[in-house]
Amino acid sequence: MTELRKDPITGRWVIVCVDGNRQLPELEPVGTDGDRENCPFCEGHEDRTSPEIFSYRSKGTYPNTPGWFVRCIPNIRPLLSANVDLGRRGLGLFDMMNSIGAHEVIIETPHHDHDFYNSSLEQMEKILSAYQDRIVDLKKDERLKYVLVFKNRGKRAGSLHIPHAHSQIIATPVVPIRVKQELRGTLKYFKMKDRCLFCDLIRQEVSDGVRVVDQNETFLCLVPFAARFPYECWILPKRHQSQFSQMVGGELRDLAQLFKRTFIRLHRVLNDPPFNCMLHDAPNPVPQKGVWQTLDQDYHWHFEVIPRVTRTAGFESGFEWGSGFHINPIPPEKAVEDLRAVSLED
Repeated sequence: MTELRKDPITGRWVIVCVDGNRQLPELEPVGTDGDRENCPFCEGHEDRTSPEIFSYRSKGTYPNTPGWFVRCIPNIRPLLSANVDLGRRGLGLFDMMNSIGAHEVIIETPHHDHDFYNSSLEQMEKILSAYQDRIVDLKKDERLKYVLVFKNRGKRAGSLHIPHAHSQIIATPVVPIRVKQELRGTLKYFKMKDRCLFCDLIRQEVSDGVRVVDQNETFLCLVPFAARFPYECWILPKRHQSQFSQMVGGELRDLAQLFKRTFIRLHRVLNDPPFNCMLHDAPNPVPQKGVWQTLDQDYHWHFEVIPRVTRTAGFESGFEWGSGFHINPIPPEKAVEDLRAVSLED
C-alpha cells in the first residue's frame, strides 16, 4: 500500500510505500581504497593539491605542510571563478552571465580512513567550524548570493575520484531553485501565521516523537514526514537561526555530537552507505537589500542527509522524471525505528 505525503515546506508530494514491502537492494559498503601513497588529500602530500586557502593546524606548523587538522583548498577543476566580471547580458529571450563564484574543497581529516562516523568529536567540531569560517568569508563578496556546502560520499552519490573524506563549497551569483522553493514556502507560512514554519515543525515532531531519531539540548535529528528517500535525515537547531553562522556558545559542539551520532546510526544500519549531505543556509542578504526583509524570522537553516540506497529504473524512473514525484520504499516511521535501535557504543 502506498500513501501520498506533502512536504509542508516546498509543497512537493512524495509517494511513500507505507506497508514496507519493497526491499532495498544489497549494497557494497563505500569504504576507502588503500592507496594512501597516491592520495593527494593525505597528510604529507600537501604539494599535490592547490595551495591552501586556510587550515586548522598545530602550532609551529606552516601552510601547505603536515601538521593540519582540516584544510581548505581551491577545487582543481572549479565550476565557478571569482576572477571574472558578472557580465549580465541577454540574447533575445535568453538571459546569461559569466560563471562567477567560488568552488572550494574542505579536506576533513589528515587520516585516509576517517569519515563523519569514526572521527573524534573534536575533529567533527573542527569540520563544522571550517564550514562556518568559509561561509562567513565568502558572503563578504556582495556579488555572491548563495553559499552551498555539500558532501558526496561514494560513486552513487556523485563522488567519482578521491575517496578521502572531503566536502565542497560552491558560492553562486544566484539562489538555487531548490532553496527558492523553501524560501517561498517559509515566507508564505510566516505571512499567514507570523511564525517560522520550521520552528513549528520542530515543536510538533518533538511532541509527537514518532519521527525523531535523536536529539540533544540544542539540536534535533528527524526523518521528515514526506521523506523523498529511504532513511533521509534532517538535522536542525532547536533555537531559531536563519544562518549557520549564528550558532553561539557550545552549540557548535552540540551539533558535532549529534552529527557524529547520526552518521554512526546510518553507517551501522545501512552498512557504510553512499550519501549526500547538504547544508541549507539562508542566502546572502547583502546583494538584495530590501528583498529578504523577514529572512531572519521566517527561514531556519538545516542539514539534509540523503543515503543513496535506491536506484529507480523502468517505470519509476520515467514516472519520477516526468511527474516530479519521488517514490520512497521505506516509510519514515520504519526508518526511525531502525536508526533508533542502533547501539552507539564501540
